Amino acid sequence: MIVLQAAHINKSFGGVQILADATLAVKQGERVGLVGRNGAGKSTLLKIITGQIQPDSGDVTQPKTTTIGYLAQGGGLESGRVVMEEMLSVFDHLRKTEQNLRFLEAEMGRPEISSVPDRLDKIQEEYIRLRENFSRGGGYEYEAVTRSVLHGLKFTSQYYNAPVDRLSGGEKTRLALAKLLLAKPDLLILDEPTNYLDMETLGWLEKYLQSYPGAILAVSHDRFFLDALAEVIYELENTQLNRYAGNYSRYLVTKAEEMERQAARYYRQQEEITRMQDFVQRNIARASTTNRAKSRQKALEKIKPLEKPAGEDKKMAMTLDVSRASGSEVLVVKDLDIGYRGHVLARDINFNIQRGERVALLGPNGTGKTTMLKNIAGLQPALAGKTKVGHHVKIQYYDQEQRNLSPVKNVLQELWDDFPHLEERVVRTLLGRFLFSGPEVEKKVGDLSGGEKSRLALAKLLCSRGNFLLLDEPTSHLDIPGREALEDALLDYTGTLLFVSHDRYFINKMATRIIELTEGGVKEFQGDFDYYLARKAAGEEYEKQNYSTREDTPMAAGKLEFLQRKEIQRDERRKQRRMDELENLIEQAEKKIALLEKELYLPEVYENHETYRDKNKQLAELQDELESQMAEWVELTD
Repeated sequence: MIVLQAAHINKSFGGVQILADATLAVKQGERVGLVGRNGAGKSTLLKIITGQIQPDSGDVTQPKTTTIGYLAQGGGLESGRVVMEEMLSVFDHLRKTEQNLRFLEAEMGRPEISSVPDRLDKIQEEYIRLRENFSRGGGYEYEAVTRSVLHGLKFTSQYYNAPVDRLSGGEKTRLALAKLLLAKPDLLILDEPTNYLDMETLGWLEKYLQSYPGAILAVSHDRFFLDALAEVIYELENTQLNRYAGNYSRYLVTKAEEMERQAARYYRQQEEITRMQDFVQRNIARASTTNRAKSRQKALEKIKPLEKPAGEDKKMAMTLDVSRASGSEVLVVKDLDIGYRGHVLARDINFNIQRGERVALLGPNGTGKTTMLKNIAGLQPALAGKTKVGHHVKIQYYDQEQRNLSPVKNVLQELWDDFPHLEERVVRTLLGRFLFSGPEVEKKVGDLSGGEKSRLALAKLLCSRGNFLLLDEPTSHLDIPGREALEDALLDYTGTLLFVSHDRYFINKMATRIIELTEGGVKEFQGDFDYYLARKAAGEEYEKQNYSTREDTPMAAGKLEFLQRKEIQRDERRKQRRMDELENLIEQAEKKIALLEKELYLPEVYENHETYRDKNKQLAELQDELESQMAEWVELTD
């Protein structure tokens, strides 16, 4: 059953088309990921679906009984109540039933009731009915479930009596998510739900959502999250929605194959069109071949040109160079204590980093990961111990808050003032590679979005040519194409990396070693994020997951989608073989026709009536055959 359908949605703002004929459907229990560039219109589509804004045209439909819960991007919970009371308000219907049960229990204990059998029987019947409803609705578990969800989202008991309106913005967003999870709507719509979550909380949320009874539609830049959760991916690109079966990784493969097929079909058609046009131009004026040329002209007019495959979307391009290579030993950290005066975050930290390593620094929020990067960069003193950098090491620090950007400067000045030796042309070209072009370079830094500030900070990082990069959440505010561009640059980078990130996909792709920061020191893991998870799992007791054997599980659906994709690929191969065969037949027919036309002008042919008639008959048959082949080829290219 479809729990939500958006059909043929069109939406424009200020004459700019955001959505064009966009169609999306979510089935009962389905997990759907929505991806696309920043500014592509994902949040706009969600607001249309949830009725916050109206489309210019198109319809959004859902069954009357379907309940929808929506978490807006950065949407925090506003309430005058304390945390626990606000969460328990989800279960007001159960709490009211509970009050009624307590009232009936008191009534049954009153002598004037218990001594009258008829009255007592009626109250007991009502009590049994309410208790059964209470039990079926989770009345005996809702308080424990509430505490479990709050704990999973890092709200310990000390938060229970905290006023909601005194929480931070990130805490209010997590609390809004908790309330939605407790309400369990039939369709959960989440816009960037992984914001403000640390790695442990992300893992908890993924497991919770994997067993969630309703359907889920999620916008996310967290590719690890999409891989773990999604069964279907919708991509919003150039105002259009395209559907792909499978998780994010499968979407990437399927889309690449699709783009390759589209490009191959387009260029084959272009080659054939060029060949046919050339034939028409060479033969239209010759009496002996004008009929064939006119026939070819008609065939050309019937061809429906394929759209030229879109080149790669405008994509951030960067190459990170170093001014010179560092020594083999880049960093030594010995007996380091970090924190602030009177407050130690972590102590007894010891580790080394060698040239060329890409080290991820992990740990729960609040353990001091950012503080340690600042200690190493010389921006903040350590409480105890020391850090020592090796020979010819040039440190460059990327601040996730971009505090090194001046809000009063424009984009061009911000970069050029730090690197005045560069020519203006070079600076503008560099900014263009980070998607700042034309009037965008005149924008004030203070007016930039989070993603734009990240791109500007990365442009400055590129110019620095440091050989030891300290990166604090470098993928924050970047969309998926921006993250991929950064990953490509860092994989080619010849220097050394130490980075903090919550982007598990990024960590898995980049890290050659993982250092886990704890209050009492560090633990080291030689390998990527998958290896780190495996090692962590091996040291802890985990419940075995209870995988369903239903045919609509993600695993079964993936197998079905795989078989369907194989069948489509077989059809494509059969179609391509037939097109290749037709092209050979057309070429052979054209050669035979050209030869027959020449022969018709030979004296020994046109002076012999029977020979001339036979040649003409062969020519007509070949031309009919050629027309049939051309018509089939045109049909296959559509």
